[in-house]
Amino acid sequence: MTLYPQLIMDALATVTYAGTKKSLVESGMVADTPSVAAPSTEGEPWHVKVVLEFPRDTDPFLRSTVKAAEAAIKYHCGQDVEVEIATEFKSAPRPSVEQLLPGVKNIIAVSSGKGGVGKSTVSANLAIALARLGYKVGLLDTDIFGPSMPKMFDVEDERPYAVKKDGRDLICPIEKYGVKLLSIGFFVSPTTATLWRGGMATSALKQLIADADWGELDYFILDTPPGTSDIHLTLLQTLPITGAVIVSTPQQVALADARKGIDMYRNEKVNVPILGLIENMAWFTPAELPENKYYIFGREGCKALAQEMDVPLLAQIPLVQSICDSGDAGTPAALSSDTATGLAFINLAQAVVTVVNRRNKEQPATKIVGMK
Repeated sequence: MTLYPQLIMDALATVTYAGTKKSLVESGMVADTPSVAAPSTEGEPWHVKVVLEFPRDTDPFLRSTVKAAEAAIKYHCGQDVEVEIATEFKSAPRPSVEQLLPGVKNIIAVSSGKGGVGKSTVSANLAIALARLGYKVGLLDTDIFGPSMPKMFDVEDERPYAVKKDGRDLICPIEKYGVKLLSIGFFVSPTTATLWRGGMATSALKQLIADADWGELDYFILDTPPGTSDIHLTLLQTLPITGAVIVSTPQQVALADARKGIDMYRNEKVNVPILGLIENMAWFTPAELPENKYYIFGREGCKALAQEMDVPLLAQIPLVQSICDSGDAGTPAALSSDTATGLAFINLAQAVVTVVNRRNKEQPATKIVGMK
């Protein structure tokens, strides 16, 4: 007797799957064309392999269906046929954009018009400070081409694992200092440039958002890349951002770019509220002269911009070597509230909580941007 794939399909068409009350073939459960291998030597049996796809790995009809399929093949093709049945499971569809992150209360974008102003340092310390105030916090490093959060949290060697939830395989964020953290830096080499086109970068970002087990969060912090780019547009089209905070140094070059960042969120097609400005590197204070302030990058530039744009100035963070050192060491300054820098970030977190509560009370929820 000669076996061929259609004969196997005919046999499977006689097996009813209890979940649909239809045959395996009608239910679309035969994942691929059955493979048939003829005996290599006389006297050996034919070998048949079938892959059946079930809705989930906890399917109550799985074992009985597999046994019935094996019996049907042997009945139609001969009892001496070797039958191998593999099983696969459908992944539940990704939720629609409107249903993403149902357990997240507030989504805060931390942005800057230009690089080098300490936006990631502020994002990391803000997230930790919010967690220290007792809130459930998540932090997403959305800078696909220059991820820095794994180093700042001293988790560069960590690798997120997948968990099965509601029929979907989800990435489990790394947790440290009370913050759930994800970054593309966990999945690429820290010493190799990420040479991706825009589409690849935005696809990876969407996966970190939609295919991760973020759970319930009071605050979801987005550490965005500098400037205005595809990444920002992807975030605006994927998430209803509660509000944005703009980080800048007081120098005029940085302030000019900060205006562009504010304009992006205030664009009539975007309409994301600006929660406030953060002036980073506001002044330099040497360790040996803690009472002295040296305004290296200009004085109170962000304060003036905040008044001009009619937004709150949330904090003025000094330029202190310990902030840089603690970030490089993976122990951000916000972990120590008994230091001046640590207290500055705790005060920033409290200010953010205040403006978010006010924003939620006085303004409608942000809608996802629909522009193309």
